Amino acid sequence: MPLAISLPTSSPPPHLSPRRHANLRYRRVSVARSSTQENQTGVIIVGAGLAGLAAATRLASQRIPFLLLEASDGVGGRVRTDIVDGFFLDRGFQIFITAYPEAKKLLDYEALDLQRFYAGAKVFYGGEFHTVADPLRHLLDSVASLTNPIGSVVDKGLIALTRARVLIKSDEEILTSAEEVPTIDLLRGIGFSDEILDRFFRPFFGGIFFDRDLETTSKLFDFIFRCLALGENTLPSMGIGEIPNQLAAKLPADSILMNTRVASLEYPNGSDSGPPIVRLQDGGVLNAELGVVLAVEQPQVDKLLSGIREPVITKPARSTVCIYFTAEPDQIPVQDPVLFLNGTNTGIINNMFFPTNVARTYAPPGKALVSVSLIGSFEDRSDDDLAAEVLRELSGWFGESLVTSWRHLRTYRIQFAQPNQCPPTELVKNPRVGSGLYLCGDYMTSATFDGALFSGRRAAEALLLEKGLV
Repeated sequence: MPLAISLPTSSPPPHLSPRRHANLRYRRVSVARSSTQENQTGVIIVGAGLAGLAAATRLASQRIPFLLLEASDGVGGRVRTDIVDGFFLDRGFQIFITAYPEAKKLLDYEALDLQRFYAGAKVFYGGEFHTVADPLRHLLDSVASLTNPIGSVVDKGLIALTRARVLIKSDEEILTSAEEVPTIDLLRGIGFSDEILDRFFRPFFGGIFFDRDLETTSKLFDFIFRCLALGENTLPSMGIGEIPNQLAAKLPADSILMNTRVASLEYPNGSDSGPPIVRLQDGGVLNAELGVVLAVEQPQVDKLLSGIREPVITKPARSTVCIYFTAEPDQIPVQDPVLFLNGTNTGIINNMFFPTNVARTYAPPGKALVSVSLIGSFEDRSDDDLAAEVLRELSGWFGESLVTSWRHLRTYRIQFAQPNQCPPTELVKNPRVGSGLYLCGDYMTSATFDGALFSGRRAAEALLLEKGLV
C-alpha cells in the first residue's frame, strides 16, 4: 500500500508578515512507497524532536540518505509553539540560553531574532518583590539588592564564587566528572543559607529542573550555571518552536514524514547482524541499510524495543503544568522582561512571567500574555480549578483589581517534561545499543536543549564511524 504523507502548513497570525513567519511553514511533502526497495533508505531516524533533528542535520552534512519519522503533526517534540487566537503559546515554560555550546554550532541566532530576559529575577517574599540581579549586567540593581531579605551579603558573595568555580571548568569536564551530589547538597556545602536556598535557588533552579527539592545532579547545576554566566536568557520572537523549525527547514524536502507512528523495532529472524526493521502503526515496514536512530522520549524507548532488550529501570520523570492567561496591556503590573519567582515556599505557583514583555510578537496588537508554571502533574485537579487557584494566588502578588480581569487561555500538562537526573547519573551515555541501533535524547546526556542536540549529533557520528563513513 502506498504511504502518502503531507507536512501541514500553518498560517501566520495577521499581525505578522509572511516573511517573518517563513520558518513556521513546513514544505509540503508527498512520499509514495510500495515496494521493498522503495521502502529502504540509508538511515531511519524515529522522532523529530531536537535530538532527531540534530542527528538528521549531521547525516545531511555527509550526504547520507535518511528518513525522519515523526508521530505527531509537527517537529520539535516537547519544544513546540502553538498559535491560539493570535497568541504564541510555548508548550510549557522554556527559556533558550545563548551560551549552549552545541546550539551555537547548529543555530542561526540572528534568524531566530532572540529577545532577551532581564538578567536576574524578582522574588515574591514577605508580601513584596525583591530583585536578584546579575552584577556583571546590572551592577546598580545588584548593589541595591545586597541588603534585601532574599539572602545575606555572604550569600551573594558565594554566588560570585560559584560563578568563578564553574567558569574555570570546561563543559566536558563538568558533564563527565565522576563527582556528583544532589544540587541541594552542593549548595549547602558551599555555605549558602537556608534563606537564599528557599527564596531563590529552589524556585529559580527548581523551575529549570522541574525539581523544587533540588535533588537533580550537581553536574547539571554546574553546566546550567556556567551557561547562564556566559550567555543570556532569551526567547525567539516567533516562539520556542522556531528552534526545531529552523533545523527542519535546512533538511532535504522529502526527508521528514509527519503523522508516521512507529509501532516497534525488530531484528529480522531474531538476529542482530544488521539494523533492525521499523514497523509502522499502519502496518508498513521500513528498512535501513546503515542503521536506525531512536530519538524518542525515554518512556517510549522500552515500548519500541520490547522485543530487543529488557526494560531499563528509570526514575520518575519530571512533570510540569503551564497555564496561560490573556490580559489588556494596562492590566499587567510591569513592562520589564523579568522572571517572577515564588520565594514564599507556599502556594502552587513556582514562577511566572509576561511573554509579551520579552517578545511583543507573542500576542496580537493590544493584548498581553501571562505564563504561569507549576511543578508536578496535579492530576487530581481540573484545569479550571488550577487556573482559579493561580489567579487567587497572583491576586496576592499584584492586586485583585488587575488579576481578576485576566482570561484563562490554555493549560498545558507535560507529564514528561524532563528525565529525572538525580545522582547517580551518566550524562554521556554510549549511543550504540545494538547492531545498527543508536539512541539519542536529553536522557542520554544533560536534560537541556543542548543535551538533546549534542546527543543527536553524537548518535549520528557513532553510526557514521561504525560504518567507516567518517
